[in-house]
Amino acid sequence: MNNKQLRIVQLIDSLDAGGAERMAVNYADVLMSEIAFSGLVVTRKEGLLKSQLKSEISYLFLNRKRILDFFAIIKFLKFLNKNNINWIHAHSSSIFFAVMIKFLKPSIKIIWHDHFGQSEFLDTRKYFFLKIANYFVNRNIVVNQQLLHWHKKKFTKHDIYYLPNFVQLSKLIPSTTVLKGTIGKRIVCLANLRPQKNHFLIIEAAKLLRKSNPDWTFHLIGQDFEDDYSSSVQNVIKENNLEDTIFLYGSRKDILPILKQAAIGILTSNSEGLPLALLEYGSCSLPVIATKVGEIPNIIKHEDNGLLIMPGDVKHFYEMLVKLINDKFLSNNLGNKLHFDILNNMSEAAIIKQYLLLLK
Repeated sequence: MNNKQLRIVQLIDSLDAGGAERMAVNYADVLMSEIAFSGLVVTRKEGLLKSQLKSEISYLFLNRKRILDFFAIIKFLKFLNKNNINWIHAHSSSIFFAVMIKFLKPSIKIIWHDHFGQSEFLDTRKYFFLKIANYFVNRNIVVNQQLLHWHKKKFTKHDIYYLPNFVQLSKLIPSTTVLKGTIGKRIVCLANLRPQKNHFLIIEAAKLLRKSNPDWTFHLIGQDFEDDYSSSVQNVIKENNLEDTIFLYGSRKDILPILKQAAIGILTSNSEGLPLALLEYGSCSLPVIATKVGEIPNIIKHEDNGLLIMPGDVKHFYEMLVKLINDKFLSNNLGNKLHFDILNNMSEAAIIKQYLLLLK
């Protein structure tokens, strides 16, 4: 099947500003100019990313309320038939809905894109229902090498591929967010408020940095789920009187304009897949400090294009922050090298070329 015969719909459960959701939007956008038809279907919840969709993309929201939601199923089937879709690209947990549809439309082919972000805890991942669903999948795509090995071990099929995430550098998003703090002295973290992102490491480092470099500030961008973890993070910030050192902004659409206001990008996760934040830091030539988890060590080479620390290591994290703050030459070199590496190895053109080849 050549590219002009491909009619693909991206399937995702929500349009909240998470990594899987952003990749679903990225694929739908980029494929517009590469194949006969590119669409996006959201099953359960719309969100912040809806406004980033190109107007030309065929979009459908199913408003699915339950597992067997017949209205959502019929609505999706009509969309598939009307647009002669031949591939469903199901991201993360939407695989189960895609397989349900395949029972009613056996001719449809399925790509399952697994964005599982807790690669350090794969041994505890429940996979019984995933294994059943995987019998009906034609291609598996994973976002890091650990997931690739896990898929090959658990699902024992050959059509499993590793494809890195990518950032759309060509997409222009108007700047609406103005970061607080001093220009040239802002440290940014793109991470939703989830326990595995370990924002407490940032808080501990901020306590130290406030003493040595009080004019430097931390800026946390990411969805606030208004849960116990979020409350705990905010309470600890207040308890340590860090309200003028650490700022929380919630989800934001204008990520690249935000990053251009920052001097350093950080990721303090205990577990990761392939964080899109890392690619976005690199696209803006930010020097990066990140934890040595998931696919991060395969992208960041310590003291070559970034700095690596072990999860939870407050002392080393603080030392690396001070190192970048005090050495502008190193900081610029690391940021420029990461930018070069991302453009050459993880550009949208390179990844989409691989993607289209695996569908042939």
